[in-house]
Amino acid sequence: MIKKISVAQLRTGMFVHDLHCGWLKHPFLKNKIKIDSSAMIEKIIEIGIKDLYIDTDRGKDIVDHPPENPVLEDAVPEQVVKPVPETKDLVSVREELERAEHVKHEAARTVVEVMDDIRLGRQIEVEKVDHVVENMVDSILRNKNALISLGRIKKADEYTFMHSVSVGALMIAFGRHMGFDYELLKKIGIGGLLHDIGKVNIPAALLAKDSRLTDKEFVKIKEHVMYSRDILAKSNGVDNISFQLAVQHHERLDGSGYPAGLTGQDIGLHGQMAAIVDCYDAMTTQRCYQRQFHSTETLKKLFEWNNAYNRELVEQFIKCIGIYPVGSLVRTEGGLLGIVISHNENNLMRPVLRLIYDSRKREYIMAKDIDLSEESVHIAKFMIAGYEDPEQWNLELKRFF
Repeated sequence: MIKKISVAQLRTGMFVHDLHCGWLKHPFLKNKIKIDSSAMIEKIIEIGIKDLYIDTDRGKDIVDHPPENPVLEDAVPEQVVKPVPETKDLVSVREELERAEHVKHEAARTVVEVMDDIRLGRQIEVEKVDHVVENMVDSILRNKNALISLGRIKKADEYTFMHSVSVGALMIAFGRHMGFDYELLKKIGIGGLLHDIGKVNIPAALLAKDSRLTDKEFVKIKEHVMYSRDILAKSNGVDNISFQLAVQHHERLDGSGYPAGLTGQDIGLHGQMAAIVDCYDAMTTQRCYQRQFHSTETLKKLFEWNNAYNRELVEQFIKCIGIYPVGSLVRTEGGLLGIVISHNENNLMRPVLRLIYDSRKREYIMAKDIDLSEESVHIAKFMIAGYEDPEQWNLELKRFF
């Protein structure tokens, strides 16, 4: 029997026949779902559903399950950012770098293989994706900065799949900072790795265009989200969280995003996180039609665009990756070039640098580490003046870790 109930009456064991809202308004793969956890009920309340339809022939009825702790109809849980103290890195960047390099290549190869499978009409092998994301999670739990720093290195013709690897790695690192458990880190990692999978159905010439897109071309590009939705919906084993993240990563709080023009809390937490990560990686990457923005510039813009992006989440993302990300090359006021090797959580503007090169004399110097957070009469000449491009100086930064 189909019965309409208020969300306050919803209990585990019930079978929802219809969520009473469009599919783009909720994070589940289907409108018909079995309620098997209190987390699912919280999610339904969170997205603002007031009433829905249950099928009592396929699940519990109201009388079958009297409420022990009734949920108030108006008690919509706050989607507040409450990160736990971040886990310390288990190894140094230097120790993790070689393993991270292997994980990066494995992840890139997997994205390419998945896209090839889709072109041939095959379903995504979720087990293969799950394996590589597990390795990504393990790497980031050992040291979050190794894989992230490698993800910033992209060639123009690798952008589509390397961007997916970077977004996957950044989502896992962001989730780690937010205190997510291992299984949730895997789910958001899979969502990040597959978030642009729909681009397989966009003409390659359009993706590789080296000039600004026309309005008509941009409309075509935006279709990749719908393609991703269709591909992931047909793939057995893709979790709702991974699905939601991929479908919502271009939505914006003010409704200016796509494909559904969702606003505010209609966008899930993981979708809001993905929007920040996706924009950050895209802007900090050199592309044929767009200049590369430095990390500091990009973070400043994300913070200023608070109508589009969740400001609390942007603040936490900044704390996660730092104003000057580990692995970036910077120039000091005294003309020395140094690599950012770690952050200072209490002062993100003053990281730890490894000085390696004198830009004025154009020669290497004896490597020296300096913590910019330490008080010193000599510290002024070591303060960061700006970013530098390693290629311009012909520096291979990995060897200095």
